[in-house]
Amino acid sequence: MGKIKSKAIRRSANTLIQEGVTFSDDFEQNKKIINNMKIGKKLRNQLAGLATRIKKNEQSKIQK
Repeated sequence: MGKIKSKAIRRSANTLIQEGVTFSDDFEQNKKIINNMKIGKKLRNQLAGLATRIKKNEQSKIQK
């Protein structure tokens, strides 16, 4: 079981997705995308991880 993300992290990730930032299902690629936004290391990793999880869930729903 993973750690629970705060509401602020979830809101930020959803806002980035709605603004049109294209994330992939690879954590390392998402980390590089978010790295250009000049935020802290911990926040960057949390956002990249949540974006990865969201993308993987979207793909699994499409395949079903």
